[in-house]
Amino acid sequence: MARRDVEPDPRQPPSLRELFLAFAGVAIIGFGGVLPWARRMLVEQRRWMSAEEFNEVYSLAQFLPGGNILNLAVVIGQRFHGPAGSLVCLVALLVGPVAVMIALGMLYVRYGEVAAVHDALAGVAAGAAGLILVMAVKMAEPLLRRRALLPLVLAGIAFVAVGLAALPLLPVLAVLVPVGIALAWRGML
Repeated sequence: MARRDVEPDPRQPPSLRELFLAFAGVAIIGFGGVLPWARRMLVEQRRWMSAEEFNEVYSLAQFLPGGNILNLAVVIGQRFHGPAGSLVCLVALLVGPVAVMIALGMLYVRYGEVAAVHDALAGVAAGAAGLILVMAVKMAEPLLRRRALLPLVLAGIAFVAVGLAALPLLPVLAVLVPVGIALAWRGML
């Protein structure tokens, strides 16, 4: 009998090793903004999630207390391999950056007063802001494709309330989250 090459199922869950390497890689290259790199890796490169699935998981991660990307790693690890997957993703996301930051902190203590260091940090901050804007546009794409007007309106209200009117985040969430849940419950989102 001839052996046929079988293509792997793209929806087959990644192994613990694959999860570790993917999140460790994202953590190392994603200084100043790991989230856009994580989305790119999960949705566009590895195709472990669809854009809609990523948005749903990210919404949960953002709603939970703690760092968004850490919560995202825990949820994704849990999704694929339970508690072991959560631990693997979390450790992978933290080990490299912690080691690099300890080294950079030691360098900053020594050279932090140099004007070029301040200029370099300002440039890094601008790059991080650009990454966040790009990710926001990519996350809105599935809503635009579905012509989902109400979620975009809710996002716009949140942006105006927190970003422009400088209202506190928790009261804004206290109003918008129940509204969003009610709209989703009625099938309007």
